[in-house]
Amino acid sequence: MASFGSLYIGVSGLNVSQASLNVTSHNLANVDTKGFVRQQAISTDFQYIKWGESHLSSMQRGLGANFAEVKQVRDAFLDRAYRQEIGRQAFYEAQYQAISEIEGLFGELEGVQFQNTMKDFWEALQELGREPDNIVARSSLIQTAVSFVERAENIYSQMNDYQVNLNTKISDQVNRINEIGEEIRELNIKIRHYESTGVEKANDLRDHRNLLLDELSNMVGITYKESPTSIVTVNVEGVPFVTEDSVYLMDVVQISEDSPMLKPIWPAHGRVDVFAFDRPPSSVHNTDIGSLKGLLLARGNKQANYTDIPVRDRYETETQYQEAVRVYNNSIDPSVMMTVQAQFDQLIHGIVTMINDTLSPNKEVTLADGRKIKIFDEENAPVGMDPMQTMGEGLFSRKSVPRYTDVQDIVIEVINEDGTTEYQTISARIYIEEDPSDNYSLFTLGEIEVNPNILQNSSLLPLSKNDKTGAYDIEMTQRLLSNWQKPFATLSPNTLTKNNINDYYISFISDIANRGEQVNTISMNQMSMVASIDNKRAEVTGVSSDEELTNLIKFQHSYNAAARYVNVVSEMLEHIIMSM
Repeated sequence: MASFGSLYIGVSGLNVSQASLNVTSHNLANVDTKGFVRQQAISTDFQYIKWGESHLSSMQRGLGANFAEVKQVRDAFLDRAYRQEIGRQAFYEAQYQAISEIEGLFGELEGVQFQNTMKDFWEALQELGREPDNIVARSSLIQTAVSFVERAENIYSQMNDYQVNLNTKISDQVNRINEIGEEIRELNIKIRHYESTGVEKANDLRDHRNLLLDELSNMVGITYKESPTSIVTVNVEGVPFVTEDSVYLMDVVQISEDSPMLKPIWPAHGRVDVFAFDRPPSSVHNTDIGSLKGLLLARGNKQANYTDIPVRDRYETETQYQEAVRVYNNSIDPSVMMTVQAQFDQLIHGIVTMINDTLSPNKEVTLADGRKIKIFDEENAPVGMDPMQTMGEGLFSRKSVPRYTDVQDIVIEVINEDGTTEYQTISARIYIEEDPSDNYSLFTLGEIEVNPNILQNSSLLPLSKNDKTGAYDIEMTQRLLSNWQKPFATLSPNTLTKNNINDYYISFISDIANRGEQVNTISMNQMSMVASIDNKRAEVTGVSSDEELTNLIKFQHSYNAAARYVNVVSEMLEHIIMSM
């Protein structure tokens, strides 16, 4: 009976060695398979037979080895660290790609700088200042203005197109996230089925599931846990995504009916937004994770213009202004696309309104009801060179809204030298103010054009004295040059320095470059961190062909030793039987 037990011991050694050889062969076959994790064959003692009690020995005999399981060699801590840090890298990388695209549009690195367009405009103004009555100089200024508007419109249009095109990337990522969710759910079912007996481990399926979690963490911030039944549940941005029973898919919808921008939502959770942008993303709160969020943040939620930058003069109270600054810092400034759109539009708006207000000045009057309005200042306005000595023509105009109303009678309040107030009826052209709620009323990109009347007849450009002599107004041209060099705006409400036109553009481009450098530095640092964590993961999970070949030889020797042991026992049994 003992001999038969010894024979079983040898057979168990053969089985364990064969299983270990199979695991080693499987490791070698998948040495280059992405996501494959090294597996180990775990062997244990089978059972012991106890013969009695003794203080000198255990008085028990073993019955061989037992193949327990095939174990994956993973480090859960490294997996979680990798998935968080690669998500953060993807977040900043998505923003850097948007900034690189913007830098290309302005051509500062390709030799077609928009700064050259501004320089041409400035030189045309200077040339006109030297010869205000030269019709060639006037025509040159007008044509340069046309080129200026066209180039500015082209850049702004390309920014808007790129902003809308980011919708495609956002939709593609949402679709892929949904696909990953479905795949994880299917893998959960398969893994639970294979491991339900408690004998097998579905390690290859687990590798695939972990690879999907790696990919998912690149796009969105995730948390996950594995249940005792081998089911992995996943939360995305704190919301259940993959549960034990189902997958709650995302959807993309328009932000509003009149906006082409898309945003991801949770249809199954009351159609709430996937991401909350109520505060700027921060690594402190782990709210700067995932390429999808990076894309949405870089794109913004609308096409911004100069009215999105708070200016103190536009608000009646300090409280209103501070609230506008808060909104700007939370919703406009974090988005590189909206920030650049607003700042660039502010530059163009500043140039256009400065030139128009110089050529066609306004003055403020108080109506009888106490309201203050602006009307065309005929007394101080220059006139054109045409026989009619036309006045009130700006170099630029709005496409849909004229600069002034037709002449109409208004009653204004006049304060005499003795302090008394009287009311007069005058005929005036009322300036049509810009209304932030009406885009057509703004001198904003997309609504600006060179005045068609001046394009048809350059003599209408008002640069002559308003004294019926027809002489050119040298003071007017000098005023244009002087106003160009006067400070007109800050880059944002968070800066105190007002810049003139040239300095504004330099600060504007520098701000884009600095922002790009900052984001790129974070992205590169994250890349190094991710590579370091991944290398540590590879040290644990990676397959070393040299090590596995060594194991292969070891288990082959183990198999041969067990086989020889079986032969010895077999020969012993044969000898005993033949001797009986």
